[in-house]
Amino acid sequence: MSTRSQLKPLPFSLSQFQVSPGRDYPLGATLDENGCNFAIHAGDAKHIELCLFDEHENEVARLVLPGKQGGIRFGYVKGIKVNQYYGYRVFGAYQPEHGSWFDPRKLILDPYAKAISRPLIWDSKAYQEDNADLIPKCIVCDDYFDWQGVAKPNVERQDMVLYETHVRGFSKLNTQVAEQHRGSYLGISDSASIKHLKALGITSVQLLPTAAFMSEPRLKGLGLSNYWGYNPILFMAPEPRYAKSNALKEFKTMVRELHRNGIEVILDVVFNHTAESGDDGPTLCYRGLDNKHYYLFEQIGDSPDYSQYANNTGCGNSVSLDHPVSLRLVLDSLRYWVDEMQVDGFRFDLAVSLGRENNHYTSQAAFFKAVAQDPILSRAKMIAEPWDIGPNGYQLGHFPERWMECNDRFRDTSRGFWKGEHGLLGEMATRIMGSRDLFLSSRRSIHTSVNYICYHDGFTLEDLVSYEQRHNHANGEENRDGHGHNISANYGEEGRTKDKKILALRRKQKRNLLATLMLSQGVPHFLGGDELSRTQLGNNNAYCQNNELSWFDWELDRDQQQFLNFCQQLMALRKRSRVFHYLQLENDSYEKCHSQLHGVRWYRHDGENMHQEDWHQSHGWAVAVEVRNLRESKERWLWIINASSHDIDFVVPAVEGRAIWCQQMDTAHEQAIYEKKLRSVSSVKIKAKSMLLLEQVKS
Repeated sequence: MSTRSQLKPLPFSLSQFQVSPGRDYPLGATLDENGCNFAIHAGDAKHIELCLFDEHENEVARLVLPGKQGGIRFGYVKGIKVNQYYGYRVFGAYQPEHGSWFDPRKLILDPYAKAISRPLIWDSKAYQEDNADLIPKCIVCDDYFDWQGVAKPNVERQDMVLYETHVRGFSKLNTQVAEQHRGSYLGISDSASIKHLKALGITSVQLLPTAAFMSEPRLKGLGLSNYWGYNPILFMAPEPRYAKSNALKEFKTMVRELHRNGIEVILDVVFNHTAESGDDGPTLCYRGLDNKHYYLFEQIGDSPDYSQYANNTGCGNSVSLDHPVSLRLVLDSLRYWVDEMQVDGFRFDLAVSLGRENNHYTSQAAFFKAVAQDPILSRAKMIAEPWDIGPNGYQLGHFPERWMECNDRFRDTSRGFWKGEHGLLGEMATRIMGSRDLFLSSRRSIHTSVNYICYHDGFTLEDLVSYEQRHNHANGEENRDGHGHNISANYGEEGRTKDKKILALRRKQKRNLLATLMLSQGVPHFLGGDELSRTQLGNNNAYCQNNELSWFDWELDRDQQQFLNFCQQLMALRKRSRVFHYLQLENDSYEKCHSQLHGVRWYRHDGENMHQEDWHQSHGWAVAVEVRNLRESKERWLWIINASSHDIDFVVPAVEGRAIWCQQMDTAHEQAIYEKKLRSVSSVKIKAKSMLLLEQVKS
């Protein structure tokens, strides 16, 4: 057994601080009017020192925490005030082969820290020596914030329109945003930003990770950084990179102002791995406190092999939720964001990792049960990315009943159908009707499916119709990174072009894809920036591009402005129709969708009902679907889809009484959404690769 104990000499006297046993709950730093209670789980450590620093990060004291309850060490320090900087040194066995990494040379971050003094930027020197000068310090925080009586919007699922964006990239280049707010939390809630989101019809902003993270050492060597933030180190502290001075206060201000305008905040959270990576990674927090229980390891028979971290994430390690300590940390973190920070829900990165117990996924895992019974978390919106790269890692459709799931089958089917792939008509109908083959109506809401065409990890909508191949050379991996199967097309020329016919077809395909997203059953997920025709020049994995390639360009030309107008009008059309965002059906088959309230019928181009053999034609790219409300508003819509390469005449159903069909959308036109009354019409011509939307109205 070995213990590392070569520390810098103390430049101060310990007698100036008074420490008493204090309490073992709650974990973290808890301030009161006389001082602060510190409590931290440190597993089998011999003892732990609390290190205090001044505002310049000069160390001013080291105090042994006197209290011990199980693996928790705790102590109360009189006289500590808000904004005190601190960290820990942990003493015990240094035996990596047995899972113990206690090393008092390393200043350890508090897993329950609510703020840190600066961004965490790795320096390779910290591998060999005392790292106190190289990493940020935790901050003792006062939770008080004036919410000004603003309550959470509590948007119903059927009304949700998700808008995924990055805190920095969204406002960094927007000259309408106050200059001091650009690229920050306050930039998201700037009046110009809120005006844009409301005009678009967004109900819920989904932010890429905002918890404190560290860029991988490899990226630093390439002169790049982890722009997306999917490399967390602390689960509660908001990332200081996005703040001007006080990340905690500015994050809360952002939430308050979005809520004031009826917009929810959904956080993308990463509980599947940490920035400590594999056994060659840095010791920053969890490894130095209780390595054996915070992480998963490969097995040798029935025993863990502490020389090999399990890697179900592709990031070097996997967080274990098998142990009560790690499970408690994740649940406490979620509860803190919902209760104290007032966020409305979460999107869980690689969420299958949350449900793995003994290396097997189950929807009855302890984490899911704990969330379901929690009086706070059970009310929050939970969205799963239903896969990881571990064993049986694809679990779409297998999450708990109240969870929503990112539906990549919707993405791939929609892309393939409009690209012209064969044999997708039947599956396309299934996706439009809420993917009931995956989310059975007997168990799941029709709003379980989070439908999307584009996500942050992939092509933007503009690039999806402009590139057939990824172009990721700027990432420094010789174009090997990023998804290789994008189901994209360039329509005649790779990337940017001046060919007017190609550009017109690209714009039409964007309208088709977006209209498919917004008129389908489920929760639509919109990739922020797509409304601005944002391009990443074919880079489908811009995770390390903290520059203009990733930031939103708000300077729009005429065509881009027209597409933005289309996006706004399309979302408004969806909002005003009950059936396009809350279709209540009793059957899971797309062919027999009906209920006492709503009805759905499918038609061939000749006006006849679709038959079984029609759905399975390899060249089937055209169909019409009638969706109607049988009560209440008596809505009746006819959605005609033609993804083929030629124009088609469609026979339309007869109107009822003295009503007429009124065309509300034709994606073949640049000005796609407009009203055109069709009197005494029995058929309509629909252009190649386009769609029509007709509404029955009074004559």
